[in-house]
Amino acid sequence: QVQLVESGGGLVQAGGSLRLSCAASGRTFSRYAIGWFRQAPGKERDFVAAIRPSGGSSTYYADSVNGRFTISRDNPKNTVYLQMNSLKPEDTAVYYCAADRNPIGSGSYYSRRTTYDYWGQGTQVTVSS
Repeated sequence: QVQLVESGGGLVQAGGSLRLSCAASGRTFSRYAIGWFRQAPGKERDFVAAIRPSGGSSTYYADSVNGRFTISRDNPKNTVYLQMNSLKPEDTAVYYCAADRNPIGSGSYYSRRTTYDYWGQGTQVTVSS
Protein backbone atom coordinates (compact mmCIF):
# COMPACT_ATOMS: atom_id res chain seq x y z
CA GLN A 1 0.00 0.00 0.00
CA VAL A 2 1.27 3.47 -0.90
CA GLN A 3 -0.06 6.75 0.40
CA LEU A 4 0.47 9.86 -1.70
CA VAL A 5 0.23 13.44 -0.47
CA GLU A 6 0.36 16.40 -2.84
CA SER A 7 1.42 19.89 -1.81
CA GLY A 8 2.56 23.16 -3.32
CA GLY A 9 -0.63 24.32 -4.95
CA GLY A 10 -1.93 27.85 -4.66
CA LEU A 11 -2.91 31.01 -6.47
CA VAL A 12 -0.52 32.48 -9.03
CA GLN A 13 -0.75 35.04 -11.80
CA ALA A 14 -0.50 34.04 -15.43
CA GLY A 15 3.13 33.67 -16.44
CA GLY A 16 4.16 32.64 -12.95
CA SER A 17 5.51 29.38 -11.60
CA LEU A 18 4.67 26.78 -8.99
CA ARG A 19 6.33 23.57 -7.89
CA LEU A 20 4.11 20.74 -6.78
CA SER A 21 5.36 17.90 -4.63
CA CYS A 22 4.07 14.37 -4.30
CA ALA A 23 5.34 12.68 -1.14
CA ALA A 24 4.91 8.94 -0.85
CA SER A 25 5.01 6.49 2.00
CA GLY A 26 6.54 3.03 1.70
CA ARG A 27 9.89 1.49 1.02
CA THR A 28 9.22 0.54 -2.59
CA PHE A 29 8.60 4.02 -3.94
CA SER A 30 11.63 3.87 -6.22
CA ARG A 31 10.04 0.99 -8.15
CA TYR A 32 6.89 2.89 -9.03
CA ALA A 33 6.13 5.11 -11.96
CA ILE A 34 4.46 8.33 -10.89
CA GLY A 35 2.00 10.35 -12.88
CA TRP A 36 0.44 13.75 -12.49
CA PHE A 37 -3.13 14.38 -13.62
CA ARG A 38 -5.40 17.39 -13.32
CA GLN A 39 -9.11 17.96 -13.20
CA ALA A 40 -10.87 21.24 -13.86
CA PRO A 41 -14.46 21.79 -12.72
CA GLY A 42 -16.90 19.90 -14.91
CA LYS A 43 -14.15 18.18 -16.87
CA GLU A 44 -12.48 14.81 -16.88
CA ARG A 45 -9.23 14.07 -15.10
CA ASP A 46 -6.51 14.53 -17.71
CA PHE A 47 -2.94 13.36 -17.94
CA VAL A 48 -0.22 15.95 -17.34
CA ALA A 49 3.12 14.18 -16.92
CA ALA A 50 4.69 10.92 -15.81
CA ILE A 51 8.07 9.60 -14.79
CA ARG A 52 9.31 6.04 -14.75
CA PRO A 53 11.25 4.55 -11.83
CA SER A 54 14.58 5.30 -13.45
CA GLY A 55 13.73 8.98 -13.78
CA GLY A 56 15.98 10.96 -16.03
CA SER A 57 14.88 10.85 -19.64
CA SER A 58 12.04 8.42 -18.91
CA THR A 59 9.45 11.15 -18.72
CA TYR A 60 6.25 11.82 -20.61
CA TYR A 61 4.19 14.98 -21.04
CA ALA A 62 0.84 16.04 -22.36
CA ASP A 63 1.17 18.27 -25.41
CA SER A 64 -0.51 21.11 -23.53
CA VAL A 65 2.28 21.32 -20.95
CA ASN A 66 5.31 20.10 -22.88
CA GLY A 67 8.07 22.68 -22.66
CA ARG A 68 6.48 24.45 -19.67
CA PHE A 69 6.28 21.71 -17.04
CA THR A 70 9.05 19.44 -15.80
CA ILE A 71 8.59 16.26 -13.79
CA SER A 72 11.41 14.92 -11.64
CA ARG A 73 11.91 12.55 -8.75
CA ASP A 74 14.09 12.23 -5.67
CA ASN A 75 13.88 8.58 -4.70
CA PRO A 76 15.77 8.87 -1.37
CA LYS A 77 13.17 11.45 -0.33
CA ASN A 78 10.24 9.43 -1.75
CA THR A 79 9.13 12.54 -3.60
CA VAL A 80 8.18 13.49 -7.13
CA TYR A 81 8.06 17.10 -8.25
CA LEU A 82 6.17 18.94 -10.95
CA GLN A 83 7.78 22.26 -11.82
CA MET A 84 5.23 24.41 -13.62
CA ASN A 85 6.41 27.50 -15.47
CA SER A 86 4.68 29.99 -17.74
CA LEU A 87 1.36 29.13 -16.16
CA LYS A 88 -1.83 29.95 -18.00
CA PRO A 89 -5.41 30.37 -16.72
CA GLU A 90 -6.30 27.11 -18.47
CA ASP A 91 -3.88 25.29 -16.16
CA THR A 92 -6.30 25.95 -13.31
CA ALA A 93 -7.36 22.61 -11.84
CA VAL A 94 -6.94 20.21 -8.97
CA TYR A 95 -3.68 18.35 -9.53
CA TYR A 96 -3.35 14.72 -8.48
CA CYS A 97 -0.37 12.44 -8.33
CA ALA A 98 -0.72 8.70 -8.83
CA ALA A 99 1.51 5.64 -8.53
CA ASP A 100 1.83 2.66 -10.86
CA ARG A 101 3.26 -0.32 -8.96
CA ASN A 102 3.95 -2.34 -12.10
CA PRO A 103 5.54 0.07 -14.59
CA ILE A 104 6.02 -2.25 -17.53
CA GLY A 105 4.77 0.05 -20.26
CA SER A 106 6.00 3.07 -22.15
CA GLY A 107 4.62 6.07 -23.94
CA SER A 108 0.84 6.38 -23.90
CA TYR A 109 0.57 3.65 -21.26
CA TYR A 110 1.38 6.29 -18.64
CA SER A 111 -1.27 8.70 -19.86
CA ARG A 112 -4.14 6.37 -18.91
CA ARG A 113 -5.86 6.82 -15.56
CA THR A 114 -6.39 3.07 -15.36
CA THR A 115 -2.62 2.48 -15.32
CA TYR A 116 -2.33 3.78 -11.78
CA ASP A 117 -3.03 1.89 -8.57
CA TYR A 118 -2.82 4.64 -5.94
CA TRP A 119 -3.98 8.25 -5.94
CA GLY A 120 -3.47 11.26 -3.74
CA GLN A 121 -6.16 13.67 -2.59
CA GLY A 122 -5.10 16.50 -4.86
CA THR A 123 -3.90 20.08 -4.55
CA GLN A 124 -5.62 23.12 -6.04
CA VAL A 125 -3.79 25.27 -8.58
CA THR A 126 -5.44 28.52 -9.62
CA VAL A 127 -3.94 30.76 -12.29
CA SER A 128 -5.39 34.25 -12.55
CA SER A 129 -5.34 36.25 -15.77
